[in-house]
Amino acid sequence: MPGCGQRRARPGTARTARRQRGHGRAVRACAAGLEAAERSRAGPGRAAMAAGRGGDWQGVTVALLFLGVLTPAGAASAAALPVVINTWAFRTAAETAWRVLESGGSELDAIERGCGQCEIDQCDGSVGYGGSPDESGETTLDAMIMDGNTMEVGAVADLRRVKNAIGVARKVIEYTKHTLLVGESASLFAVKMGFPYEDLTTQKSLSLYSEWLNQSCQPNYWKNVVPDSSKSCGPYKRREEVTYKEEQTSSQRSVHNHDTIGMVVIGVSGTVASGTSTNGAIHKLPGRVGDSPIAGAGSYADSTAGGAAATGDGDIMMRFLPSYQAVEYMRMGTDPTVACQKVISRIQKYAPKFFGAIICANTTGSYGAACNKIPGFTQFHFMVSNPLLSRPTEQVVDCI
Repeated sequence: MPGCGQRRARPGTARTARRQRGHGRAVRACAAGLEAAERSRAGPGRAAMAAGRGGDWQGVTVALLFLGVLTPAGAASAAALPVVINTWAFRTAAETAWRVLESGGSELDAIERGCGQCEIDQCDGSVGYGGSPDESGETTLDAMIMDGNTMEVGAVADLRRVKNAIGVARKVIEYTKHTLLVGESASLFAVKMGFPYEDLTTQKSLSLYSEWLNQSCQPNYWKNVVPDSSKSCGPYKRREEVTYKEEQTSSQRSVHNHDTIGMVVIGVSGTVASGTSTNGAIHKLPGRVGDSPIAGAGSYADSTAGGAAATGDGDIMMRFLPSYQAVEYMRMGTDPTVACQKVISRIQKYAPKFFGAIICANTTGSYGAACNKIPGFTQFHFMVSNPLLSRPTEQVVDCI
């Protein structure tokens, strides 16, 4: 049936154009059919009206063919394909990704455009240019994108002077045999791919940096140095004696310093893609790379199981590969919500005060999320788009 799959074709060919048009029709047909199914549940009167028209039930049949199953009302998360799920209440990112699918774009297209929208919008100041200056006052970007069919990953870290980090990450897949490019070399690659050099500094980021300097560089990420990093800006030197203390992740860092956009897209055929974009931890040491551009940490996609994406304190979360672990739980048949919760619980054993959350979706379109409960962070908001919803919808879970 045209539009049911997302098989690859060469860009620019007539075959590609036909498939993209078919895919868009598939998304719209699914949506129309599922809306008709919802109307039929409202009562026999509406069901009779729908049966009289005939066309709505044809849409239901199409939807069933595409989706294979309709989750009963009242389930934790109604399963339907395609589905777009992203971290935080980044609505325009969700809307952009959903429009890409409706217009016939691929799952990877939806990830690139959706995360790219957050880069343009400077979502919460933690994505894109003009936010999270490092110790030197410079904004740098991290991003990744993953193809769940081929398991290919493209990623960039510590990207300087280039705004479209997720776009550069995709070019790593398309034009290199590598997975991750970093620093100045990643910027040079971006320019070769046609991305312009642009200043990532804004008046806001300069103001943030100035305020931090005026507060004796508090908070920062140094330890075991002299002078005392909790009272001074340095410059620092290492202490001869190293001490080990519990990391105070929740008390020293704002929960809005790590609002990475993480996104999972699953198409009508079950093809999975995922991606992330962020400007990292504010006031980080230059050169620091967090979880966002690391496959299995920031996000993970496998079209035989599902996809996941994480957000929060990347320095802690990346040690546990939470996105990979969540997908493996779903591969074993674990419900997405439970898979997310199990990942959070595992990290809690070692870092009970960590700030973090994760979203999960399996290949049926069922989805879930979980977060670690700490002072100031008791609920996690995320966006979901699927044919059962009239528009991209903000959802919320209580942290555990």
